[in-house]
Amino acid sequence: MTIKLPILVAFSLALVACTIPPSANNTNMQAPANEGTMEQTIAVTNQKSAIFSKTASNSIAPNTAFETNNPAGKVGVIMDSSATSNDDKASSVMSVSDIKPTPQFLGFEDKTDTERLAGARGDSLLIVEKKGGTVKKGQFSFPEYKKAVLANGMTVYLLEKHDIPVITVKAIVKAGSVNDPISGLASMTAEGLLLGSKKYNKVQLEQVTDNIGAGFEAGSNKESSYINADFLAKDADVMFDVIKSVLTEPTFNAKEFAKFQKQNVELLAQQKESPNKVIRGYYSKFVFDKHAYANPVEGDQQSIAAITPKQLATFHNSYYQPVNTAITVVGDFNSNLMKLELEALFADWNNTQPVPQLDLNYAVPVMDKSRVLVVNKANATETTFIFGGVGIAKDNPDYIGIQLVNTILGGRFTSWLNDELRVNSGLTYGAGSGFSAWSQSGLFSISSFTQTSTTEQAVDLAIATYERLWEKGVDQETLDSAKAYLKGQFPPRYETSEQLADMLGDMYVYSINESYINNFENQIDSLTLDETQSLVNRYFPNKNLQFVMIGQAAELQPFVSKYGSVEMLNIEQVGFGG
Repeated sequence: MTIKLPILVAFSLALVACTIPPSANNTNMQAPANEGTMEQTIAVTNQKSAIFSKTASNSIAPNTAFETNNPAGKVGVIMDSSATSNDDKASSVMSVSDIKPTPQFLGFEDKTDTERLAGARGDSLLIVEKKGGTVKKGQFSFPEYKKAVLANGMTVYLLEKHDIPVITVKAIVKAGSVNDPISGLASMTAEGLLLGSKKYNKVQLEQVTDNIGAGFEAGSNKESSYINADFLAKDADVMFDVIKSVLTEPTFNAKEFAKFQKQNVELLAQQKESPNKVIRGYYSKFVFDKHAYANPVEGDQQSIAAITPKQLATFHNSYYQPVNTAITVVGDFNSNLMKLELEALFADWNNTQPVPQLDLNYAVPVMDKSRVLVVNKANATETTFIFGGVGIAKDNPDYIGIQLVNTILGGRFTSWLNDELRVNSGLTYGAGSGFSAWSQSGLFSISSFTQTSTTEQAVDLAIATYERLWEKGVDQETLDSAKAYLKGQFPPRYETSEQLADMLGDMYVYSINESYINNFENQIDSLTLDETQSLVNRYFPNKNLQFVMIGQAAELQPFVSKYGSVEMLNIEQVGFGG
C-alpha cells in the first residue's frame, strides 16, 4: 500500500525544461581531481546553489565544521560501480591504519580494477574501490552509480542523470509485512510517516510539497518500507530536509492517525468488492500458510482497527535505524557533493538498538497435494481465478531465463495464455502468468477471470495451455520471437529516474547487483532450446498445483473438486483465511 501527497511535478518539469537556459542550474560540475584540496571542494560547493543551504535554521548546510563532527572510530565505506561492470567482483573492505588524512580522496576516484585508495576525513575512514568488468559494445547496461556506507551505517546510492534538472530520492528500510507482529503494522507505520514529524505537521508537509510541485509518497511491501520523492534540483535543500524529518522523527499524531486508520479500515472493506484486488492476498496466504510471506501487506480490518500510534512508534524505533536504511538518489547533482551533504544531514541520526533479525529461509512450504480455495462472493457475475505454486527468490541465477520462458507462457499480449483464453476462445479479456520474487522465495501464478458459467472451461483451458510447456515445449521460432521481444522491452524498464531508484533500492533489499542488467542481453542471446526446457522442468510447478477462485460458490462446487481438495471461505470474513 502507498500513501501519496499531491503531485504537481509533471507540469513544473515541462515548464522548466522549456524556460531554463542551458547554463542555468548546471549541476554537472565535478569536484577537484587528485590535486584538489578540501578548500577547493568547499569552494565548488559554494559556487553552486548549495544543496541543503536553504533549509530551516536547525538543518545542516555544507561547511568545514562538518570535518570534525564524526565521532572517532566510526567507519564509512565507499564503493564505485561502473556502467561497464559485467560481473560481481567481491568488494572487500580493507583494514587501513596509519594513513595520513588526504582531502583529495573525499570524492569518488576513477581507478583501475585492482586499485584501492584509503583516505580520511577527520576520524571517519573512507575506503574506495572500483568494481571492474566489460560490457559488449552497443549492449544496454546499468548507468554508473556510486555506493557509500556512511559513518552511522546508512547506505547511500548515488546515480547522476543530467538530462533534466530533477532529482528522485528513495529512502528504503528493511522492514515490511514479513516483520509484522500485528497484521498491517509495517504498512501503517510507513504511511504514518506522512502524518507529520517534529518539524512539519501533516498540513505543513502538504503545503511544502505542493508549493514546489514535488511528488512525495510512502508505503511498504513484503520486505521493505519506503519514502519516494521527486522534485526539481533547485528544491533539493527543501525536500531533503523534509525527507530526513519524516524518516527520522515522525510523531504519529493521534488525531491524524485516527482519521487515517478509519480510512484504511473502510478501504479494506471496499477492496473485497473487487476480487482482482484481493485474490493475491488469498493466494499468498493459501500457499505460504504460516510462513511470514503469507502476511498481507495491508493487514485486515480487525488488525488495522486495533493498531495504536504507540505501536507505530515502537515499530519505527525498532527498524527505522541508519544501519537498516538506504537512500538512493538519482538525477541532476554532483555525487561528490551529494555524499558530503548526506553525511552532514544525517550525522545526528544514530542507531539506538540492535535491529530485530528475521530468518525467512525457514519452513518454506512444500506442496504435497493439489488444493482449491473457493472464496464465495454470492453476488459475483464472474469468477476470478489464480493457480500455481511456490516460485523463486530474487537472486536466482536463472532469473533472466525464467523471465524468457514466462514471456512465452503468459508475459506478453501474444503469449500462449492470452492467445488461448482471450483471442481464440473469447473466454476472458486477459490472461497471464508471472513470478513474484522476494529475498528467499516467491510465488508463481497463472491468473484470469471469466463469466461464472464458463469457469470450468476457462480453468481447464488455462491448465491445458500451461501443460504445453512439458507436452510440446518451446520451438525455435517462438523462442527467437520472445528473445527479440524481451530485448526490445528491457531498456525502457530502466529509463526513468524512478525506475533507476527502484532498482538501486532492490539491490539493497535483496542483495543483488547490476550484473542482472548488464548480463541480460548475453544471457538471452545464449539461451538454447534445451536450456529453456531445463528451466521449465526446474522452476515451473506442474504437480500439486494450488488454486484460488473467487465467485459464486454454489456454481463452482459441482466441479472444483477435480482440481484438488476443496476449502471454502466467505469473502465477508475478515482477512484471507488461515
